[in-house]
Amino acid sequence: MVSQDKGFSDRLSTAQNARKAMLERVRAKPGADDPAVAERKAARQAVSTAREAQLAERESAKIVEQARAAAEREAQQAAEQEQRLAQEASEVVERAERAERQIALKAEQKAARDARYAARKARK
Repeated sequence: MVSQDKGFSDRLSTAQNARKAMLERVRAKPGADDPAVAERKAARQAVSTAREAQLAERESAKIVEQARAAAEREAQQAAEQEQRLAQEASEVVERAERAERQIALKAEQKAARDARYAARKARK
């Protein structure tokens, strides 16, 4: 086994070296005025703007599709209503014609009955 007996001064120097390394890493990072940082920020901003534009476009397309579907439903309902009204009107006309035929038939039957009655009276 390797001896891990380190003295106080070894530990202090190790801690000092670690602090120096951390400080170097912080210093090595580019500042806010660095052109590379500004370029990355601009690229992120462009991507964000493009994403927002796509979302807005999708939302507007969705609204247009909903409006189209609603107009289509309304047109279909109007056509169905018109068809129902036409069917009801034709049924009313058919009932009226049936009633007229019934009245004509009854009048014809009455005329035939009256003619038979008159013929019978004439024979007597």
